[in-house]
Amino acid sequence: MTVTLRGPGLTEEQVVAVARHGEQVALAGAARTRMERSRARVERAAASREPVYGVSTGFGALAGTRVAPLRQPELQLALIRSHAAGVGAPVDEEVVRATMLLRARTLAMGLSGVRPLLAEALIGMLNEGITPVVPRYGSVGCSGDLAPLAHIGLALVGEGEVLDGQDATRPAALALKTAKLKAVKLET
Repeated sequence: MTVTLRGPGLTEEQVVAVARHGEQVALAGAARTRMERSRARVERAAASREPVYGVSTGFGALAGTRVAPLRQPELQLALIRSHAAGVGAPVDEEVVRATMLLRARTLAMGLSGVRPLLAEALIGMLNEGITPVVPRYGSVGCSGDLAPLAHIGLALVGEGEVLDGQDATRPAALALKTAKLKAVKLET
């Protein structure tokens, strides 16, 4: 059984099948199209002279600071690194896999402005059994998911550690290379 992400709607059984039993995941064409449209809006906004929070400006107190276009990918990577602030023993593998699946499903709704490549990278990691190490404690902000998602983000860009399936870890870059997956190159 392949679980196809169409946007909203996943059953509990589908989440368990992927998170616990390693079922394969695919991205529906319609979801990809929605993501492409949403991404095009972000790219148009980024290309304009108007400041776009977190894209062409800094974050928080630095929201009024413009970021040069060539430095915008660096800003995105710095955000991931700064929020990967968890500590403690790793969260159970199936919990991280469920989180990855649910985030890919959220992105598939086409409301986030990210490239389809990001959802596809999460799906690729799920399908290859690559699970980022996500520490159990700590988060940033009121949403409670920023630090855990940042640790997943580190693995997507080829940084941080992943579980190797035998109660050990290895560098994410090595796991991606072994699985013939490319680290995500961040953009605006």
